[in-house]
Amino acid sequence: MNAELVGWSLIGVGFLGSLVAGLCTGVGALLIFLRSEWSERSQALMLAFAAGVMLAASIFSLILPAVEIVSARGRGPVESALEVSAGLLLGAMTVWLFNLVIPHEHFVKGPEGRPTIHLGKNWLFILAITLHNIPEGMSVGISFGGGLESGIPMTLGIGIQNFPEGLAVAAALISDGFSRQRAFWIATLTGLIEPIGGIVGAVAINFSQSLLPWGLSFAGGAMLYVIFAEILPETHRGGVERATTLSLAIGFVIMMLLDVSLG
Repeated sequence: MNAELVGWSLIGVGFLGSLVAGLCTGVGALLIFLRSEWSERSQALMLAFAAGVMLAASIFSLILPAVEIVSARGRGPVESALEVSAGLLLGAMTVWLFNLVIPHEHFVKGPEGRPTIHLGKNWLFILAITLHNIPEGMSVGISFGGGLESGIPMTLGIGIQNFPEGLAVAAALISDGFSRQRAFWIATLTGLIEPIGGIVGAVAINFSQSLLPWGLSFAGGAMLYVIFAEILPETHRGGVERATTLSLAIGFVIMMLLDVSLG
């Protein structure tokens, strides 16, 4: 870890990075002022791009660094893989449990979670996006535990993938009868859940550096669950599977290049 990222400074940088990434949701929502209606194909392509960015970020900024840290502490290859796998599975199962309890909606998969509150379909979809932002913010906060060379690429990656999410939320609100201005502000607020996750992640790593590989692998597992169980099914609608797969690959390559060049 960089010498300057210790104590409260680590928490502050983790918060700031996750705040910047979260605000990119609002930047993406600005596009509704250019065009209020976006086709399902356009939304699917943007979400697939976001999934590709998240996938590369999970691998190159979270999972592989976790393996390297555990290996550097004297563990063998198998032991390193098992420890990181345990953290990864824990992260995925945590998000799965949240999804079982908290009601939310997917356009393809339909409603999930306990139906304890009654909201419209678009509001439940927005709640689903908000849930995604918690592990994303944690990923940013935790990544700064490995120094600026780890935190900056993760911040950029999560910020990039938040652009289409912000637009998707705003477009859903407009289709529900909201004005462009109100839709923009609500979409922006959904991204501001990320600094909360960022603080949680940074505080955990600040508490003990021994938790860093667990934190990285936990965040990676949470992100992988969101990608494959939440986002990708939303892109397979309207017969655009091939186009969305290509969009995912482009997002993956862009994030991989960012991570390799900045990391």
